[in-house]
Amino acid sequence: MGLTIRPAAESDAARITAIYNFYIANTIITFETDAITAEDMAERIGETQAGGLPWLVAEENGELVGYAYASKWKGRCAYRYAVESTIYLDPDATGNGAGSQLYRALLDAIRATGMHVVIGGISLPNEGSVRLHERLG
Repeated sequence: MGLTIRPAAESDAARITAIYNFYIANTIITFETDAITAEDMAERIGETQAGGLPWLVAEENGELVGYAYASKWKGRCAYRYAVESTIYLDPDATGNGAGSQLYRALLDAIRATGMHVVIGGISLPNEGSVRLHERLG
């Protein structure tokens, strides 16, 4: 069936939360220390989309395996065309190209909003994220 990329829906919040909470509990890359709830995630998705920015999910064979979104970089007027990109995959879905496809789709969606600058922050060590960002320029 392959990988399908689509805009996130509120009904995706529980699965997105499960993926994200894995990274909170097992890595340093989220910059959060406490697990979040599906309600928190649904609110984040809604705020992002209400702000005119993309939040995408990737499904493989009907299962949500990752997500990516853009968020405002800073509040000052001069940063109005700059966003930060974020991507997370289910740990079992890494290494098969899903991240590259999802990230490319996110970059296309960001371009469509008229943004000029995309900033990808990576906490180290995180070889997979470094490779992904280098591969996509």
